[in-house]
Amino acid sequence: MERVFKRKLYDRLLEWKRIQNGKTAILIEGARRVGKSTLVEQFAKNEYESYILIDFNEASEEVKSLFDNLMNKDFIFLQLQSIYNVVLQKRKSVIIFDEVQKCPNARQAIKYLVKDGRYDYIETGSLISIKKNTKNITLPSEEERVTLYPMDFEEFRWALNDEATVPLLRSFYEQRLPLSKAHREKMRDFRLYMLVGGMPQSVEAYLETNNFSMVDLVKRGIINIYQDDFQKLDSTGRLETLFMNIPSQLNQTSNRYKPYAVLGDVNENKIMEFLKDLEDSKTALFSYHSNDPNVGMSLTKDISKFKIFCTDTGLFVTLAFWDKDYTENVIYQKLLNDKLSTNLGYVYENMIAQMLATSGDKLFYYTWPKDDTHNYEVDFLLSRGNKLVPIEVKSSGYKTHASLDAFCKKYSSRIDHPVMIYTKDLQNDESTLLLPVYMTMLV
Repeated sequence: MERVFKRKLYDRLLEWKRIQNGKTAILIEGARRVGKSTLVEQFAKNEYESYILIDFNEASEEVKSLFDNLMNKDFIFLQLQSIYNVVLQKRKSVIIFDEVQKCPNARQAIKYLVKDGRYDYIETGSLISIKKNTKNITLPSEEERVTLYPMDFEEFRWALNDEATVPLLRSFYEQRLPLSKAHREKMRDFRLYMLVGGMPQSVEAYLETNNFSMVDLVKRGIINIYQDDFQKLDSTGRLETLFMNIPSQLNQTSNRYKPYAVLGDVNENKIMEFLKDLEDSKTALFSYHSNDPNVGMSLTKDISKFKIFCTDTGLFVTLAFWDKDYTENVIYQKLLNDKLSTNLGYVYENMIAQMLATSGDKLFYYTWPKDDTHNYEVDFLLSRGNKLVPIEVKSSGYKTHASLDAFCKKYSSRIDHPVMIYTKDLQNDESTLLLPVYMTMLV
């Protein structure tokens, strides 16, 4: 029996149901296999008297065609109840449109179904705003959108029956106290999370088998699904190539992803389309260069300079050694034994990107010349109130933070406090907060 993991987005759905009371639908976006269907079905079972789940991946043409004509809603609801053998009750039932992008007319129908007011509506979708599926329809404004990311560190610990770790970390963080003896154990817990990742199937495989080769097999299966999705969108394979090259591009010394180095000579508009599709798929996270680091970074982002991360670091670990057998993937052994070399530090950078995005931060970074041949780089920039929190990431316990210091000197009036995220225990180094990687989500 498939385990059902506790997810934080459940509370967000509860809030939507209570506050909106049928006035809007809610759309849960996220990559394939991130747990959207499981979450909404669990929510429907617990919070409603009855529900119908229409999975548009496998729904019949008869079901899909019900949304072609909305003149007679009584007929639509009668048909759905008889096909799915469920009795719907006014204001006590929910209809779920799973993988709604496979039936654009159902997505468009949301506007009128919400207006009708009899039932609640939850949609799930991946690759949701792909132009092919929505170019001829009116997207409903009566729709809230939320994103389900892979399980975060706290959800991962919940899956391992540990409810204490993160509240405890929060107390230490708020009081700016080091964990001392407990630090090594928390780092070990965190490295386990980096290797397994937060895709529910990977976590399940780990709990079932306690075997990394089985976990890796599951992750390869998920990446294969993504490859198939990308192939459907772009049969030339270039979109898939952009995704598969995320680790190798992060490993370059240059401070951005270079699509031309990966794809060769491609029309710029085509590249922009591929990048948009990749971002929409929710399988990748984009961090943009901010040309003038200030609170409104979206206004100064440079869309031609960006880094791409995997939404799930567990998948990233598998992707980094895609062409080799699991036994040759040195990240597993080295991370477990805390022997990760500097040239594999990009695994930590991906992890920080994932944790910040999951916490609701948009990703930005900043580089500027140090001298003729070298650049300074601040890995992440966060807006906090009307100030910035610059972050430098070190995959080691190394305490120097030259880029942070130079940045703070350059933009002193804009900065709240600088943070260096690394693998050692919490401490203050003058004005810079040195933070263990497992506390990233608390910044």
